[in-house]
Amino acid sequence: MPEFRLPDLGEGLVDAEILTWLVSVGDEVQVDQPVIEVETAKASVQIPVPFSGRVSALHGAPGERIAVGSPLMSVETVSANVLVGYGPADGSPRRARRSSIKKSFASYEDARTAQPDTQPAVISPVVRKLARDRGLDLRQLSASDPSGVIRRADVERADVGRADVERADDGRPNDGSGIERIPLTGVRRLAADRFTQSRREIPEATVWVDVDATRLVQAHRDLDLSLLSLISRLCIAGLKRFTQLNSRVGSEAIELLPQVNLGFAAQTDKGLMVPVIPGADRLSTRQLAAALAERAAAARAGTLTPRDLSGGTFTVNNYGVYGVDGSAAIINYPEVAMLGIGRIFERPWVYEGSVAVRQVSQLTLVFDHRACDGAVAGGFLRYVADCVENPVMALADL
Repeated sequence: MPEFRLPDLGEGLVDAEILTWLVSVGDEVQVDQPVIEVETAKASVQIPVPFSGRVSALHGAPGERIAVGSPLMSVETVSANVLVGYGPADGSPRRARRSSIKKSFASYEDARTAQPDTQPAVISPVVRKLARDRGLDLRQLSASDPSGVIRRADVERADVGRADVERADDGRPNDGSGIERIPLTGVRRLAADRFTQSRREIPEATVWVDVDATRLVQAHRDLDLSLLSLISRLCIAGLKRFTQLNSRVGSEAIELLPQVNLGFAAQTDKGLMVPVIPGADRLSTRQLAAALAERAAAARAGTLTPRDLSGGTFTVNNYGVYGVDGSAAIINYPEVAMLGIGRIFERPWVYEGSVAVRQVSQLTLVFDHRACDGAVAGGFLRYVADCVENPVMALADL
């Protein structure tokens, strides 16, 4: 009786958490049929079964973490067909299986599996996990949507209502222990691991500069493009001049990378994510702005795939949206640099020989001192700052 094991999902992932089973014991399954929804440290994905048959056992329940290579499901084979790339169920070459799996996960599909009449009408696996994490029974929730489908807002509304009932007199949630726990799983777990690795392995240094962003703000209004997209475009131009900041540090050499895969920090309900725009240096400013907006929306909706969160070479972090001027940021390992953008606000500034009120911001560059010295880091930051202060001239040359 063949066993379907958790495949290697790539990008260094070693395990995954079961979100929901899409089949039950006794069900007939077909080749390439999604049978389980799991959450890796990067995203939620559906996994297809590589052979046909009847489900005889499910190994693991929602909420459990399963290591790569561990059994997921036992199947009584009723067909000799196999999913192309997996090979037969007797344990044939792993390389072929990995090739097919990576293709299978190139795009993420929302879970739209039909549910029995006794189950709540829920389409999104994100909603299911949100309800489970907050201890809510979906069968007890009311849908605000006319279609009867339970949405994220329904879960959040029910959670707020329950919290109001359970709140103690001192204003803290009363869970019986006085301690609120936030599970360190999924995206939060990945972020924690990378923060720790970055601090442990990278000898980082930081440089910063205040800039007059008045003209950049005006260009943002005139061009109807986001400030993040304009600054990102200027960063990309800087990376083409100071290539050491778009690199990887290996044990024997510093590898200069051929293209800029731009990551940007995005805060979501699931934690901090860094979506990546591959080949950002090949995009026009408008194309870059559209890509940033699309990735940000996908991050908030929870529909990013592992591929969307992988392969970055440089990150921009607009923490100014939280009303702060600067930050001692942590480099997004294994990258070698990150540009931070502080809030833009009115300040007295010497402009053309006189004190005037200008829109001022602080740019901060944190960099891996193994990849470059201070001259390169300072040169890059000064270049970006000059472009921010004279964006029209800079953009004309891009």
